[in-house]
Amino acid sequence: MTGAPGALPQKVAVIGAGAIGGGWAALCASAGWPVAIYDTNARAVEDALEEIPRRARALIALDRATPGIVERGLLELRQAKSLLQAVREADWIIEAIHEDLGAKQRLLESIEQVADPQAIVTSSSSGLSPGDLFGRLLQGSRCLVAHPLNPPEILPLVELVPSEETDPATVERATAYLRALGRMPIVLHKAVPGYVVGRIAAAVWRECIDLVLTGVIDVSDLDRAVSLGPGLGWAAAGPHLTYHLGAGAGGVNIFLQHLLTSFEAWWGDLASWDRLEPTQRRALIAAIEKAYEGKVEMLRGARDRRLGAMLRALEQARTT
Repeated sequence: MTGAPGALPQKVAVIGAGAIGGGWAALCASAGWPVAIYDTNARAVEDALEEIPRRARALIALDRATPGIVERGLLELRQAKSLLQAVREADWIIEAIHEDLGAKQRLLESIEQVADPQAIVTSSSSGLSPGDLFGRLLQGSRCLVAHPLNPPEILPLVELVPSEETDPATVERATAYLRALGRMPIVLHKAVPGYVVGRIAAAVWRECIDLVLTGVIDVSDLDRAVSLGPGLGWAAAGPHLTYHLGAGAGGVNIFLQHLLTSFEAWWGDLASWDRLEPTQRRALIAAIEKAYEGKVEMLRGARDRRLGAMLRALEQARTT
């Protein structure tokens, strides 16, 4: 057990063998860290044990991992037969089951009963309150949310959301682990529903859905509009810096002087609904499936290659 500041985990336990849990396991294995994965669904674990090596090795082609280290980590990948076996001697326990508050609370309570007291516990929740997640625990000080983006092994951002009970030392340890994995953690000062990434994504996607369903644009062109428009600019600088740079020497003050009126008019005309009706949901599914029918696996590979290229470019820019 290595709870000392700066020490790397001697073992990681991933509880939940779905897409997110598999991504965490692939990421940790790609760094050469021993990983135990556990799920009550035996079929999910079987599928994960096939997917994790593929996902970890795919990082090599994307220049995100080193072959020898990946293979060493995969040799240390274990399927745990029980929760106790999974968390035994683990320094970092990653809860990654489906987004159900009650199920997560019950699992976290079970983890607390069998985990080493020095281990830190992170939940991969995408928007639940850390106070609700960890409020029943006796050792909530060693718990916090570590919300990855999907796929976790490629996208570097991770939201850290402590509860009021989380010890600052726990945040420091989680931050150190994530940085050792090449992640870029951000720490929220307070919890809000959906955290930061989820709220931004929900706001933008609602407008994207509305533009498609009201016939303004097709799905494929909408996705290009975002990925090659604000998405591309924001990938390089984020929204605030993008607008600050966009006005030249005058900065955001000049930008707002010239364009705030336009933005305010657009804000007043943006979609404001908060529920997709069944007919709208069916229409959206049909539009997306029609746009990408028969191309999903090809597009998944293309997306991953683009992400790898963009990450390399961003890293090179930071070092020049």
